Amino acid sequence: MLHRFNVAENATELNLGSRLKLFGDGATLADFSRLHSEGLVTGFTTNPSLMRRAGVTHYEAFARELLAIIPDMPISFEVIADEFEEMGRQAELISSWGENVYVKIPITNTRRESSLPLVKALSAKGVKVNVTAILTLEQVAETVEALHPETPAVISVFAGRIADTGIDPMPIMRAAVAMAARRPNAEVLWASVREVLNVYQAEECGCHIITATPEVLKKLDMAGKDLADLSAETVVMFEQDARAAGYQL
Repeated sequence: MLHRFNVAENATELNLGSRLKLFGDGATLADFSRLHSEGLVTGFTTNPSLMRRAGVTHYEAFARELLAIIPDMPISFEVIADEFEEMGRQAELISSWGENVYVKIPITNTRRESSLPLVKALSAKGVKVNVTAILTLEQVAETVEALHPETPAVISVFAGRIADTGIDPMPIMRAAVAMAARRPNAEVLWASVREVLNVYQAEECGCHIITATPEVLKKLDMAGKDLADLSAETVVMFEQDARAAGYQL
């Protein structure tokens, strides 16, 4: 059974069931600091695309400032190389920034060459990896095999992008969770969230983590809202906007 959300008075009252963790996804210090202080999320993710759109100009300076604000929750930072040797160097550097740091490694490089030999080596060294840009169950199975049983890891499946192709991601996510059970320290993350419904879906599939942008997180107070009330509020919004714009016919 899916759980209702209650964030009206205290963000820590958000009920996501016994396992699902809610992470914030973005690249602005203000958003991350606010989400951390509100207690709504228990971890964070970012990536180079989000950082570029947010105007971040110095990767390490941004990361270290963020870690100074949030030293007590897992945060994933992504490597920015395409050659595996350089990926490995960057991964060890990023990992050294803090005990709460996970290193995002894309499942392949731009030439579609598998990153999993590198993932296997890093995981064996104790580097906490977040294997990202996964969209197929074959990729999930191979990732699970590459992870060291004793090293924490995240398997990020881009369920939203799967849905964008017209494919229902839920059977894939359920299968991914079942596959990951072979690695008790590995967690399956529902990535590329599009709407609040995805949080319910991730919980139903047994995912360990879902990461959402501040825009989606703002909508959580709508969860469980009476649809008739929401309909009336929508009508009021249209009427107010028409008057504010001074429209006449």
